[in-house]
This record gives sequence, structure tokens and C-alpha cells, in this order.
Amino acid sequence: MNAGPWLSVPPPGYGGIENVVATLVPELRRLGVRVVLASVGSSTLDVDERLSVFADGQFSALQRPYNQVCGIAQAHLGGVVRALRERDDIDLVHDHVEAVGLATLTAMGPGGPPVLHTLHWDLGKHPDLYGQLDGGERVRVNGVSAAQLARAPAALRAHSVGHVHLATPLAVDADRRPAAEPGEHMLVLGRINPGKGQDVAARLARRSGVPLVLAGPVGPYHRPEDLAAAGDQARQNPDVRFWYEQVAPHVDGVLVRWVGTVAGRERDDLIATARATLFPLRWEEPGGTAVVESLALGTPVVATARGCLPELITHGRTGLLTDDEDELIDLLFAATLIDRDECRREAAIRFTPEAMARRYVELYDRVRQQSGPVLEAA
Repeated sequence: MNAGPWLSVPPPGYGGIENVVATLVPELRRLGVRVVLASVGSSTLDVDERLSVFADGQFSALQRPYNQVCGIAQAHLGGVVRALRERDDIDLVHDHVEAVGLATLTAMGPGGPPVLHTLHWDLGKHPDLYGQLDGGERVRVNGVSAAQLARAPAALRAHSVGHVHLATPLAVDADRRPAAEPGEHMLVLGRINPGKGQDVAARLARRSGVPLVLAGPVGPYHRPEDLAAAGDQARQNPDVRFWYEQVAPHVDGVLVRWVGTVAGRERDDLIATARATLFPLRWEEPGGTAVVESLALGTPVVATARGCLPELITHGRTGLLTDDEDELIDLLFAATLIDRDECRREAAIRFTPEAMARRYVELYDRVRQQSGPVLEAA
């Protein structure tokens, strides 16, 4: 299970892919899968074996200029490849490292183990890689939504074995959890960047008078005081520039608040007591971890109908979707009519870790069967 070099598993707060891995692995092991985790040394997830190149996560370097950061993922993958060449007991690699993971594991050639590479991001990226991919029978990919794969280049779709929706531990027995008393605030949960639309949310708060809480990191900065201490040099990061230019002018600490990265009970309480979680998306959201977390905690979703949102949300039953940004204000007020128990029931059926793990085991078996000759050669 290749989680990459960026954050520990589980992550200390924000960490989309790392949270997916932390959700998936315990259920895989419960189903009898033996897991070797390739991550950073500070990962604490219970696994059968660990592999690491870096002692701690390299997330703070992620958005530095390319010539400063390009070797990090390659160094991590180098460690993975060395381990794969030295041992003969790896039946399959489940890879989560954007672009570099797919390219490196494909380049191992026919002597490598079967690979399932999960696509967690916008597939409009990396057109030269995806448009010419040739993994033979050994390398396959899966999406995290049908909408994501529908936008993939033909060569990438030809390697696809389907999609698996994301899950959350919060969905386990979500329909039996006592309901929290909803408050007045709306919440945007996630890394602050243009695609997530936090500037849109802030303007909506100003227009509607509905309090807004923004929760998530700005670039590598997880707390307001960390960003303030970084000074002007932080503006080299494009997400930091977006924050200062488009979002921060609306943040007054009362109607619009940024609380930084939240985790654990603090995050869950913030979601469960929101009138709605808001997703004013500017991009085709591929997976939507925060969406399924919201449903599991009984909080309806208000969003632009982009990417995976129409797959995850039933309009009028578990949330409200629109193609019109101006309509989001009306939907925020209408969200109080959504049955919060129905949100929890939906999550308990569709978005549990067990449901995700069983689907992945099916895909593992399919990839291994399709790679039969490669397994014999390995």
C-alpha cells in the first residue's frame, strides 16, 4: 500500500489520500489481506510491515518550485521499487502517488508485480502521461467516482477497472448515532484553494448573513498563527496568494472565521452542528471525502453540481445541488428542511470502510487475474 512521502498515516489533521489509506487498511486486514505500508517513518497505522525513505512527512515542500521538490516523490518510489525487486511475496501494489507512482511502477516492466493505481485527482492533469499510458496487462487504475473516469483520456480509461467511492469510519453505525443539535453556521471543510471556492463561500456569508467557518490548511500552514509568522515569503505558495488576495479580506473573525486545520472530536463537532456543509466548487471534485463525512454526521450538503457530487448526494433528500452559484444562498436556507437522520442512514449504507474495502478486494482479485502471466514471471 503506497501512500507516498507527503504526510503520515493517519495524518495529524488534513490529509485526503492519507485519510483514505488509514480508513481502508484496517478493513483490508480484517478481511485477511496482509499489508506492507510504504509511507513516512512517523506513520502510526497498524500494519504487517512498514517501508519508509523519509522519517517524516514532506508536505511543507509540496508546492515549492519544481526544481526544489522534484526528487522527493522519486526518492520515495525508489525505495518502493528496491523493496519490490528484493522480495517475491508482494502479490499486488496498491498505489496512491500522483503521476510518479503510476509512471515508476509502469516502468518496472513485465517483471514487476500487478499494480492498482488509484486516481484521486483531476484527470485533466498530466495529459502526456495519461494520454500515452501503456501498462500492459500488469497495471490497472481505478477512479474514486464515475464522473472522474468519464473525463479521463482514452488510454487511461482503457486501463480502468472501475471506481470505488470513498468512505469514512464515521459512517459505521451512523444511523444509530444520537443527533447533534444544529447551529446556525455553515462550514467549508478542506484545503483552501481556488478549486474549493472558499472565496465564493465568504461572499455568500456576507450576502446572506449566515456565519461561515472555514476549516483547513492554507498551503502548508495549518494554523492562523503559523501563516502569520511565515511572513511575505509564504506568498510564493499559490494557495497562500489566493488566501490573501481573495479570501482573507472577507475574514473578520465573527461572520467569517478561519479556524485552520481541525481534527478528531473538534472537527466532528464542527460538522455535526453546522446547518450545512458548503461546497461552492470551481472544479470537477473527484472524490469528496468531506462530503461523505458530512452525511455520516447528519449534516446536509449544499453544493454546485460538479464532479462526484451528483453521485454522492441525492438532491432534496441528503442535500441540495445547483448549477447556479447565485442559487446557493437560497439552498443554504432550504437545507434546514433536509432530514438529518436520512443523511446518516445513507452514509451507513453506502460509505462505510467495509463497503470500500470489499470493493477493493474485488478489484485486487480482478487485477491479479488479468495479470496471470506476469505473476508467473515474477
